[in-house]
Amino acid sequence: MSKKEEAPEETPKEEAKPEKPEKAPKPVKKKKEEKSIFTLYKIENDKIIRLRPTCERCGPGYFMADHGNRYTCGHCGFTRYKPADKNKHV
Repeated sequence: MSKKEEAPEETPKEEAKPEKPEKAPKPVKKKKEEKSIFTLYKIENDKIIRLRPTCERCGPGYFMADHGNRYTCGHCGFTRYKPADKNKHV
C-alpha cells in the first residue's frame, strides 16, 4: 500500500470586494383590479340590461370588448366598428 501525497489544505483568502453602488428601490407595482361579472350587467326596475353587445358569430354568452371606436370578440376575433359621430369634425 502506497500513501498518496496529500496537498496541504489552503485557507480561502479574504479578498477585498469592490463595493457595489446602491441601487434605487424598485417602484411599487399597482395591482390591477379584477373585473367581475357585475360590470357587464345593469339592473333597472327588476330587469337585467346587458351593457356590452354579444358576438354575432359566437352567440349569447360571449361579450365583446369595448376598444373606444370598436367592439371586438375575444373568442373568435370578430370586430364591429362603432358608428362615427358626425358632430366630432367641428
